[in-house]
Amino acid sequence: MRFHTRKWVKPEDLNPNATLFGGQLLAWIDEEAALYTIIQLENSKIVTKYISEINFMASAKQGDIVEIGIEVLNFGKSSITLKCEARNKMTRETILTVDKIIMVNLGDDGKPAPHGKTKVEFVKDRLKS
Repeated sequence: MRFHTRKWVKPEDLNPNATLFGGQLLAWIDEEAALYTIIQLENSKIVTKYISEINFMASAKQGDIVEIGIEVLNFGKSSITLKCEARNKMTRETILTVDKIIMVNLGDDGKPAPHGKTKVEFVKDRLKS
């Protein structure tokens, strides 16, 4: 799994228990999944279709650095299926896992559209051609 994004837990990210609010972490994950999908499918018109069970394993507190990792599980005809892990950057302790996130590629009409991708591509490799 590649960890692409780091977030610094600030006071406004906390719940009444003084730990990271789960909804904030899920928003960060949804944004990361969207950005990852946009880059992979080379299309900014994508939507989140499905997020499986979310497993909170540890908490984070103010000042912690959370990193978010994404891994591709499958390329569908108009979708990409990802898994995700959020962990503490300094301790490597897993904070949360999501087994399956399905993102869907949309056409200009706003409906699911084939993307033609079958494997993970890196932008640096696209620039060589």
